[in-house]
Amino acid sequence: MDLRNCAKCNRIFAYVGNDLCSRCAKNHEDDFKKVKDYLYDNPGATITEVSKETGVEKKQILRYLRESRIEIREEDNLLLDCERCGKSIRIGRFCEQCIAEMQKEFNSVLKPQKRGTEVKDPGKHRTRMYTAEMRRKFK
Repeated sequence: MDLRNCAKCNRIFAYVGNDLCSRCAKNHEDDFKKVKDYLYDNPGATITEVSKETGVEKKQILRYLRESRIEIREEDNLLLDCERCGKSIRIGRFCEQCIAEMQKEFNSVLKPQKRGTEVKDPGKHRTRMYTAEMRRKFK
């Protein structure tokens, strides 16, 4: 079990893939629900309005945008930029073009090698285990 300190309140908790303890994670989800409900009732609201009306920090709302949990409706925004090329985006961390390029790059690296180009293991021709060979010597 991996023990860590919560990124928000600094309490010790059992790490399960989230940097927040269970109490802060619940508060985080409650804040997201407030933002989501406010945006549902007030589509097109600015980040300042959402923060003021819900009590959720602007930094946290930007995090929801980066996590692709909420989306900016306007095409031209000044809040989010692609982390790779700097182009203005509405959701997530990367623009569509950069996502496609990175996917292509990852796929080319992860393709399985052809059978003729396999690297041979020098010890692979021996199929028996060492202990079996030793056992035969004693028979």
